[in-house]
Amino acid sequence: MTRAHPKAVKAPVGPADKVPRNTRRSREQMMAAIHAAAIAEFSENGLKGTSTQAIAARAGLTKPQLHYYIQGKEELYGELLMSVVSDWKGMFAADSSDPAKVLGDYIRSKIHVAFDKPEVSRIFTREVLDGGHNLEKFWPDSRRRTRQKVAVINEWIARGLMKPVDPHTLLMSIWAMTQFYADSAVQVQQLLEPRQPAWTPDRDRLVKELTTLILRGCGIKLPRET
Repeated sequence: MTRAHPKAVKAPVGPADKVPRNTRRSREQMMAAIHAAAIAEFSENGLKGTSTQAIAARAGLTKPQLHYYIQGKEELYGELLMSVVSDWKGMFAADSSDPAKVLGDYIRSKIHVAFDKPEVSRIFTREVLDGGHNLEKFWPDSRRRTRQKVAVINEWIARGLMKPVDPHTLLMSIWAMTQFYADSAVQVQQLLEPRQPAWTPDRDRLVKELTTLILRGCGIKLPRET
């Protein structure tokens, strides 16, 4: 009597295998899609208001597929939150003795991040408005960097390179003016060009005007005036 061959055992199907063959993406492409979806969701709804289901749907995945790549929304949120913090590091050249260049470069860098990554920037602002509970690891380093900036500005003042100003007020004013173009982009567009939904300000002109305003307010000569 001929023995029947045992039934072939199918390999377990993982989440990635559930994606139709013609739409499969590399891990890098998948993570890029997940990050883009998470940025949009967190920017609009914050951590509490965002579900993994919403992130998965926006990324074109099922919820099980999403969890194949990430553990949970909190981990992803923390990663994105720290990404914008890392973008801001190093923008202020604390070792320079040229206030016009340092402040000008700082304003320019902040404006570029506001224009290039507005949604990520808004995630940070929304977190602050929600109490900043997920920024506990960020604050100590932020305070240290702020102390360094304040020391540099006070040194400029002592050397007569700029008029006496409160360094904290100066730094927070620059932050507010540059960050506004990310956090309140809709307001800027509605006030200036309400008939053009996709309109954004000319960033180069904006950098020039903000730099002029700040430097003159601090009694610092503009580079072209020296």
